[in-house]
Amino acid sequence: MQPGKILVADHKGVYVIKMTGDVRLTLCISFDQFIDTMFAEKHFSTVLFDLSEVEAIDSTTLGLMAKISLQGDEEHGIKPLVLSTNPSINRLLRSMGFEEIFTIVDDLDTPVQPLKPLEENTDQENDVRDKVIEAHKVLMSLNDENKKTFRNLVQMLENN
Repeated sequence: MQPGKILVADHKGVYVIKMTGDVRLTLCISFDQFIDTMFAEKHFSTVLFDLSEVEAIDSTTLGLMAKISLQGDEEHGIKPLVLSTNPSINRLLRSMGFEEIFTIVDDLDTPVQPLKPLEENTDQENDVRDKVIEAHKVLMSLNDENKKTFRNLVQMLENN
């Protein structure tokens, strides 16, 4: 499996987030910082996720994606678009309840051209733990099945 990357671009307020390879929590601090920066931009209008080259994606990353959708809906009334062509990734997205908070498609008329990769930022172990907890709480808020799935993980992390 290829190491995970998150590539980002902004085109007139449309933010493109392209993920490739095996996307893991090592990118969660940088990704969360990008989310804060993106929503702080005055010209922000919507988000497009391109998962067409994702081989695997962890629940922390999924939680941060859900955070974007929920915050985007709350602050801007948007429902982000997810491009996903991998049947196993599509099953994962459905199992997490993402069809409720994203528009998921398997084809786009125009290619996605992200500009720059986010760098790993693992400076503070506590910051990573806090982001993992936050991301999983977001997933737990989506449906009862997610609550059952992630409850023990969140409790364990909160108690350490």
